Amino acid sequence: MVVGASYVALECAGFLTAFGYDTTVMVRSIFLRGFDQDMANRIATYMEANHTKFIRGAVPVKLEKPDPAGKIHVTFDQGGELKVEQYDTVLFAMGRYAVTQGLNLANAGVTCEKNGKFKVNEQEQTNVPHIYAIGDVIYGQLELTPVAIKAGMLLSNRLFKGATELMDYANVPTTVFTPLEYGCCGPSEEDAKAKYGADNIATYHTEFQPLEWAYNKSRPENCDCYCKVLVNKSDNNRVVGFHVLAPNAGEITQGLGVAMKCGMTKEQLDSCMGIHPTTAEDLIGLQWTKEENPDVKKSGC
Repeated sequence: MVVGASYVALECAGFLTAFGYDTTVMVRSIFLRGFDQDMANRIATYMEANHTKFIRGAVPVKLEKPDPAGKIHVTFDQGGELKVEQYDTVLFAMGRYAVTQGLNLANAGVTCEKNGKFKVNEQEQTNVPHIYAIGDVIYGQLELTPVAIKAGMLLSNRLFKGATELMDYANVPTTVFTPLEYGCCGPSEEDAKAKYGADNIATYHTEFQPLEWAYNKSRPENCDCYCKVLVNKSDNNRVVGFHVLAPNAGEITQGLGVAMKCGMTKEQLDSCMGIHPTTAEDLIGLQWTKEENPDVKKSGC
């Protein structure tokens, strides 16, 4: 059993299933909190079709092992009803906290949140200006290794080289390595509409099947790849976000992340020639918006 629905939980459940283990994921509420929920639910659908089991709306209450050589008895609450299942191993992946108490930063006047993390300004300064926080100890920011490295390099350059560049936390290319990879850059569809106004966001999208699936008889049925591009109509149709669920999504996301940093518009994206027959080409020349046609499925080449 894997407890949690973070990217760590779903990635671990994915490869455990691939190794042949009978794997169940216990989900308290939603999948991939902080990510686009449309994409998150598609990932769960794909994983379930690929033999990963899910127990939804449940939280573990008690773990017992009556027989030291036997299985772990997991008691969980599902909708107010207590149930018990047995597992060889239980993996908790329910989020993280920062181990910062031993630093005694309170003596320096630094305040931290209940999870041990620190709120900072755009310069990465804590409430004490000469004390900085970078990486996973920043409250409310991405817990990603390359983000921590980049933020540290930029902070060092500002402190000792006279540089001024700040870390861009908004357009971080990110990939979740679930059985079907999920790559994204920019806000989720929900957050983009909240930030720019729902009427200003056009969501161009399509479902498709990559060529490499054509002769792969082991893949789940009725589970297509999917991509969408979020466009701000009030800002010259600028691309403010994109999401892709497909094989090699990380490779696609790295390239398009550069274009996002350069302020790419939908017109510029569409003017680029797609490389055939790749999955990346399906992000170029998208014609239909979710608002106009909620069920767009590509057929043929």
